[in-house]
Amino acid sequence: MDLATFARAIFALVLTLGLIGLAAVALRKYGPEAMARFQGPRKDRRLKVVETLVLDPARRIVIVACDGEERLVLLGEGRVIADLDAKDAA
Repeated sequence: MDLATFARAIFALVLTLGLIGLAAVALRKYGPEAMARFQGPRKDRRLKVVETLVLDPARRIVIVACDGEERLVLLGEGRVIADLDAKDAA
């Protein structure tokens, strides 16, 4: 392998890694909005996360609203630990 072929391979590698990095930066900056535009118009959604609070690295509390009713959900270890009415928890 001569020097020209080696330089050409290094240039191709740098160019490829640069394009991948540029695509990653563009997706991070514009990704969620661009994906939302491709989905079309949104219908009225029934389920909404009102608020979330991280308790520790393994657990979090989430207030979820569905059909005008709020539920307090304690999530942890990949499963639902507790599910209460938000009014009862207050």
